[in-house]
Amino acid sequence: MKLTFLGTRGEIDPKTKRHRMHTSLLITYQKKRVMIDCGTSWLKKLKSLKPDHIVITHAHPDHCWGLKNGAPCPVWTTKETWKLIKSFPIEDRRVLLHRRRKKIAGISFEAFPVWHSIRAPAVGYRIICGDVKFFYVPDVTWIPKIHSAFRDIAFYIGDGATIIHPMIRKHAPSGQIFGHATVRQQLTWCKKQKVKKMIVTHCGSGIVRNEKRAIKHIEKLAEERGVEVELAYDGLELIL
Repeated sequence: MKLTFLGTRGEIDPKTKRHRMHTSLLITYQKKRVMIDCGTSWLKKLKSLKPDHIVITHAHPDHCWGLKNGAPCPVWTTKETWKLIKSFPIEDRRVLLHRRRKKIAGISFEAFPVWHSIRAPAVGYRIICGDVKFFYVPDVTWIPKIHSAFRDIAFYIGDGATIIHPMIRKHAPSGQIFGHATVRQQLTWCKKQKVKKMIVTHCGSGIVRNEKRAIKHIEKLAEERGVEVELAYDGLELIL
């Protein structure tokens, strides 16, 4: 299995060569290519990628608006997200149910509802590919079923929108929090759940504007918690 971080930039203005495209992960397994998320910056580049399947986490522009003109392959996401992008001219629409494992090109995906947005409900995916298990959630405030999500995973791929400054608000009518957990908080999740490594993606301005300083800060936070950390960048490939 190979993981390719096609894009690692969140919905922000700053761009660099290492963080230029909206966050997207490509899993290559047994000669099949599964793309997770397809934001606006992929709108005119999707066909050249030639994915066999596309899986979407939620309906925000930086995660699915690359599909506004349709898709060259089946697209998988939750019922909630399909309702929000019903106008997109996608011919092959497939549904992923919460907490139901589904094999896509030989890879097991299990959608876990997470707190992130009130208007665009998001999920993270517990992914099993061969003998490798990991959890992927590029936008997250909290994972309600975190113990089940992180059980026996080799690593966690999480939200790099902010390193230590909270980006969390409360929805007054429901009391639910939304926004982005800090990298520091997510490293603490890993420590508590005994996950040995976090890979940071969906990078915010604090990382993109001064990556060298951000890496030092993140590595220090990780060392304090006994967790290995790696900052993803556009084009990073991991062979597992």
